[in-house]
Amino acid sequence: MKYNLSALFAGVLFGLGLLLSGMANPEKVLGFLDIAGAWDPSLALVMAGAIGVGVIAFALAGKQQRSALGAEMKLPRARHIDRRLVIGGLLFGAGWGIAGFCPGPALVALGAGEGKAFIFVAAMVAGMGLFEVIERSRQSAGGKA
Repeated sequence: MKYNLSALFAGVLFGLGLLLSGMANPEKVLGFLDIAGAWDPSLALVMAGAIGVGVIAFALAGKQQRSALGAEMKLPRARHIDRRLVIGGLLFGAGWGIAGFCPGPALVALGAGEGKAFIFVAAMVAGMGLFEVIERSRQSAGGKA
């Protein structure tokens, strides 16, 4: 129960942060990404703050065996950059630049009733499903996981 309540609190806090910062507003995000046009640099401060908090949090978490709630720490260990990571990053960035959404803000905007977010989330879920189908077929064919 304590894990569910802490997850709920973290999710609500994250969602409020996305709303207040403008990250759930695709027009604001696209204005930030338009560096050759009417660039809106305000989200750079939001991103810098998020990166700073993340760097500190991951540095502290890396020294712990268990979370503050007593769960086992499971931090990512992979350090290599491969073709799949680069292609995935390019697809993620292209989708963000075209739609003005990335997954977290899209879910917040969907909850706020934004119609464009519905289309984005539907496409995102379809893409995730397609990835799973491809991965399962690769694994069953004996390909690299």
